[in-house]
Amino acid sequence: MGALHDCHYDLGLENGINPGGCVELDFEQDPETVAIEDAVKVLLEGLGEDINREGIRKTPLRVAKALREGTKGYNQKVKDVIQGALFPEVGVENGVGQAGGAGGLVLVRDLDLFSYCESCLLPFQVKCHVGYIPSGQRVVGLSKLSRVADIFAKRLQDPQRLADEICLALQHWIKPTGAAVILHCSHIHFPSFAPGCLDSDHSKWVKVVVGSGSGSFEKDDSPMWVDFLGLLRHKDINLETILSRTKASCWCPSRSFKTGPSKSGMVAAVGSIIQSLGQDPCRKELMGTPNRFVKWLMSFKDSNLEMELSEFDVHIGYLSDEEVNPKGKSLLQSIVHFYGFKLQVQERLTRQIAETVAPLLGGDLMVVVEANHTCMISRGIEKFGSNTATIAVLGRFSNDPAARSKFLQSIPSYSL
Repeated sequence: MGALHDCHYDLGLENGINPGGCVELDFEQDPETVAIEDAVKVLLEGLGEDINREGIRKTPLRVAKALREGTKGYNQKVKDVIQGALFPEVGVENGVGQAGGAGGLVLVRDLDLFSYCESCLLPFQVKCHVGYIPSGQRVVGLSKLSRVADIFAKRLQDPQRLADEICLALQHWIKPTGAAVILHCSHIHFPSFAPGCLDSDHSKWVKVVVGSGSGSFEKDDSPMWVDFLGLLRHKDINLETILSRTKASCWCPSRSFKTGPSKSGMVAAVGSIIQSLGQDPCRKELMGTPNRFVKWLMSFKDSNLEMELSEFDVHIGYLSDEEVNPKGKSLLQSIVHFYGFKLQVQERLTRQIAETVAPLLGGDLMVVVEANHTCMISRGIEKFGSNTATIAVLGRFSNDPAARSKFLQSIPSYSL
């Protein structure tokens, strides 16, 4: 059954240092980071990788930094954020109405967050909308709403629980008339998982919209939701959409992925990572997570593991008088998928596609790969919405700027 089911994990701490101690260490040398690095080395070796080769040697540390940065919310307290940020503000003084520090809705829209899915340990993107109705002539600094949301996002999460935790924390610490949270969550879909939960957006993302309300927002038919959604001004969000939200069991693609026996050493390594993040691998929501992550990871066994996950679009242009027949188009798609569904560096991906496709299309071709990289948000950089593009040119494209320009102008506007 493996160590996961026995719930025993040996973190292998160096020098007998107690994680609960007060000795301050450099981040790269503290016990939790070292334990995660050691576990990642086990996973890499389970994939058949040489952990000492160039390009892989620092991967365990990079993974450890990303995971610890992405789960730092466990070490943060809402109390520390809110205290000192509440200040008095009078309400409407004359006439009938509500505003200021009593009854006027306050909304912060389109906060970009990211979190780690507790079902598979893979990152997912969050667009957060959060609001509250002040009471007692007391308001909170607007930036604190974002910081509170980020505390709970930087944990292993499920979308609905994330929304609930943000909402309840605001209700408890600000004591408003009501608080409300709506989240757009996007989880990348992988070809190794059954497509049981995919939405209409092809196979790139599994998406869900969830909401949570407290106080005057607690009831679904509360008129306060009308104001909230009206200010939100998102045509694709309404109470019906939120109330018919995707069930948690269909949120993460790994939930529809049948998990059989996995390598016990790798499963135990993932369990030790979870424990190093301060979580109990035997917690109900996390019980199957190590096995699911290892199953997903093993689908990359024959790939070159160097870079982070990304979502990409590929455009191929070539110089030829002949059309590509349907069989040829299918073959091109297979080639792109073969190289694309691996853990890659984008530069290598672009070159591999070009070199493989070139003999099929006469050798004069150009390949453009556009991508969003999760490393831009999951390693503390948090550059949401940033994207990259790489180009490979072969044959006549190499010395024909006009042909390159014509092809580039034919590519649709970036839409990842």
